Amino acid sequence: MSIIRRVRDITLATLNEHLEKAEDPVKLIDQFLWATREEIIQSERLHAKYSTHGQHLKMQWLQAEQQKEKREQQAVTALKAGEEQLARIALHEKASAEERSAQYRDLYEQSRLNMEDLEKTLQEMRSEYQIVYDKREYYSARMESLKLQQRMNSRYGAVGSSGKPEGMFRRLDDRISCLEHEARSLRDLRQGGPDYAGPQRGVGNPQVELELEQLKRKLGQGG
Repeated sequence: MSIIRRVRDITLATLNEHLEKAEDPVKLIDQFLWATREEIIQSERLHAKYSTHGQHLKMQWLQAEQQKEKREQQAVTALKAGEEQLARIALHEKASAEERSAQYRDLYEQSRLNMEDLEKTLQEMRSEYQIVYDKREYYSARMESLKLQQRMNSRYGAVGSSGKPEGMFRRLDDRISCLEHEARSLRDLRQGGPDYAGPQRGVGNPQVELELEQLKRKLGQGG
């Protein structure tokens, strides 16, 4: 019995030590459940053997008790008949039966105590199995939620506000507005009249030529 409990303690200690560190706690819990189920099956078989053995010991004990009582009655009957030698033989066999009775009674009591201890251990293992199984269902649900969340993050996490339809159209509106502004500005220049847009207007003006070159360099640099 102590061996079974020692194995159980090691198993539980291993579970408690590694559960929080495990990458897949559900897999670790499944291993514990499988090992516990095997222990329960083996313990149930042992319990059945103990029960059969205990019944056999009890039967031997009771038979020895009956033999003892029978030999005692025979000794009384022999004495009443004046057969002392037969009474001695009966009492001798009574003593042997009494010794066997005590021996089988002790064996039966020890077997009964062991079986009760095993029954208690079985009850504890079944209770632990059910508790861990319920936890397994809970952690399995949590892990599935986590996996779905990770999949959603990997699929949609990189999409910010700029990736939304309204963000894309806002950038397009800004670009078109810029082009429209440039077109209006050019139109206003051309509509300024022949003197304003004439080919010689501003030619020869050093300040105008300097600013013109600066604008060309700026446009050439992508500014």
